[in-house]
Amino acid sequence: MSQVAPEDKFRWIVDTGWKGLCVRCGEKTMFDGWLKIAKKCPSCDLDYRFASPDDGPAFFSLCFVAFPLTFFGVWFQVAFDPPFWVHLFTTIPLMVGGCVLALRPIKGWLVASQYLNNAQEAGTAKLWAKLHAEADARDTPPND
Repeated sequence: MSQVAPEDKFRWIVDTGWKGLCVRCGEKTMFDGWLKIAKKCPSCDLDYRFASPDDGPAFFSLCFVAFPLTFFGVWFQVAFDPPFWVHLFTTIPLMVGGCVLALRPIKGWLVASQYLNNAQEAGTAKLWAKLHAEADARDTPPND
């Protein structure tokens, strides 16, 4: 999929990442659980060790969801002046639910972006190769 036309990149990233599809074969195999990225795709054997979204999903969830909902909570308080318990059943569940539900699609979006753009932190190619070689050596059973 790294041959995606530049004008189609954003759409491909959103479609693939937000649906949790494998970035190579398109099967729904990116995740192994709610937020855990699969070790590899069972359909095409793509190794997902390249994917390192780290804290990105939480950051973007806060920016896209929590920040606007904070303004909603403030507006709700100023406009209606409800007692605190009303916020316990409206504003707080909206904020927590919105942030948690956004984590998986955002994580998929970041993984798809990393794959399509072949993203890697500058100067870490040799370190990643060494770490992957060590992990492969640990995962490979000894020949008897």
